[in-house]
Amino acid sequence: MTDISPLAPAAFPALPPIAGVRAAVARAGYKNWERCDLTYVALDEGTTVAGVTTRSKCPSPEVEWCRAALPLGRARALIVNAGNSNAFTGNRGRAAVEAITARVAGAIGCQPSDVLVASTGVIGVPLPIDKAEAGIAAVLAAPEAGWEEAATTIMTTDTFAKAATASAMIGGQRVDLVGIIKGSGMIAPDMATMLGFIFTDAAIAAPLLQAMLDQANAKSFSCITVDGDTSTSDTVLAFATGKASHAPLETVDDPGADAFQAALTDICLQLAQLVVRDGEGASKLIGITVEGAASDASAHRIAMSIANSPLVKTAIAGEDANWGRVVMAVGKAGEPAERDRLSIRFGATQVARHGLAVEGYDEAPVAAHLKGREIDIGVDLGIGDGRATVWTCDLTHGYISINADYRS
Repeated sequence: MTDISPLAPAAFPALPPIAGVRAAVARAGYKNWERCDLTYVALDEGTTVAGVTTRSKCPSPEVEWCRAALPLGRARALIVNAGNSNAFTGNRGRAAVEAITARVAGAIGCQPSDVLVASTGVIGVPLPIDKAEAGIAAVLAAPEAGWEEAATTIMTTDTFAKAATASAMIGGQRVDLVGIIKGSGMIAPDMATMLGFIFTDAAIAAPLLQAMLDQANAKSFSCITVDGDTSTSDTVLAFATGKASHAPLETVDDPGADAFQAALTDICLQLAQLVVRDGEGASKLIGITVEGAASDASAHRIAMSIANSPLVKTAIAGEDANWGRVVMAVGKAGEPAERDRLSIRFGATQVARHGLAVEGYDEAPVAAHLKGREIDIGVDLGIGDGRATVWTCDLTHGYISINADYRS
């Protein structure tokens, strides 16, 4: 069994039930695992949905299905399998998705487009329809599962189940949000990340929920990277059952909309950082803040250049305060920068200022900071007001070991 990441939380969080949501798990046998690999979530009629999916030009049939279904704004069920991504599988992959959604829709009495799907695992292996249908039959008959079971079932190379919760007040009514997510490697999205699912009892019109998720995503899932590789299957879906007794939110100006936006952004950020904490082989969580850039977008691109640099990531793994590698990553980003205005800090210690090493700076506090589990790197370009923060992890021998053996 894979050791749990040293960055994992101490325990799985306590999560509230969400009215209108019922989860179940079963074993379809998509991979040679002695555990469940199929998650089913039933959603009450009236549930709205929003989502973001990978920008990969080689998306899975499940991603294409979700892209077609999301504009309808409604959902009655979610099916997620682990162990087989069903990506790059041609017509056989599409046929499997159609069979799964039709089977579920027939069982619960809805349109196939009301069934959202997601898959994760090995690329290039068609999802076996016989196993899919047997798994669907089993999960439809399975007893209700808890959040931890659902979160565990969607895992692949993850070392711990990931979940988070948040809440907001809308019109004097408390609404809850619960999210589960999986992801450990192939993490460098330009939209969302891995497979993540958020459920709330709030009543929100689908177009507003989509706008809110887009905004939350820009500050969370689009600000993380583990290895610079974007998956073919990345999907994040948010479901709102409308069971809370408040006036439905239709526009951003409705009372309580700002509170829900804050809660949604909060839970997305929690989930995104959990993925980085479980980065394959990771031993350190690295936060990188870039300020003084020409724009926020420019700051983001520079921060991601630093976060995706193998040289920066291996230096942090080795607890080496080699800030020259940060300079390199800034310079290669292709964004506006002036060498003689650039300043860099590790933790609270300034190591370079205005294009030069800080004369006589004490490396002892830097060395102490790099021995910790959470590393903070700051860059100030000194040319504008742009600012961004992204999160990554270090690059260790463990990453190579996991991915060298991935298909075995």
